[in-house]
Amino acid sequence: MMHAQKSNFTITRMVRLLEVSRSGYYAWTKRGPSARSLRHERIEAKVAWFHGDSDEVAGSPKILMDLREDGETISRKTVAKTMSKLGLVGVCPKRWKTTTILDRTDSYPVDQVQRKWDVGALNQIWVGDISYLRTWEGWLYLATVIDAHSRRVIGWAIDEHMRADLVEDALSMAIALRGELPEKVIFHTDRCCFHRLNSHNTRRTRSPRSPSRTDSPARWVTPGCAGTTRWPSRFSPP
Repeated sequence: MMHAQKSNFTITRMVRLLEVSRSGYYAWTKRGPSARSLRHERIEAKVAWFHGDSDEVAGSPKILMDLREDGETISRKTVAKTMSKLGLVGVCPKRWKTTTILDRTDSYPVDQVQRKWDVGALNQIWVGDISYLRTWEGWLYLATVIDAHSRRVIGWAIDEHMRADLVEDALSMAIALRGELPEKVIFHTDRCCFHRLNSHNTRRTRSPRSPSRTDSPARWVTPGCAGTTRWPSRFSPP
């Protein structure tokens, strides 16, 4: 404090008011930083570097491991206190939430793709997936349908649920976009993303490119397995 205020007050007046010795003040000004203060500065620099090197996600446990691997003898509380002093905060991953409950007693269609995605033509193999989108108002779910040959997204739907209607909407867009389809189209999905639809249910969608109706029964599959959907001709009677 005396060193900071020496431009405003004389040293003689400050040592008298603070009841310290003049010689003690001058000895302090000539004294170098202590080993403890040097260690604190070194620890702060390392903590800041390790936190930045982790893309600012590492917390005190991870930085503690890094410091000890770097040869420092330090406790987790000291690391946490240093991070708090520097304003550094780690990112704690949230606990995994299971959104798909598998029915072990159910049967699933066999794999008709065998990892051979591109067969050299459009509208032969479609693949689908659902992505989870975090928003400020909660989770949204995006279902997509991709042609395995062109790798183009030909259908998508987004909603606040993961029911079968979400995937059906994405399929409806894909059917409307592609118009006339061959007799058989394989729609390949991952069981971890889609639930199984009742194979006896039929949903009718009207394509904006054709006045005819398209019946599209579908079945979702086990990992690595695909279901086959037979599409009636675009000009066939309903």
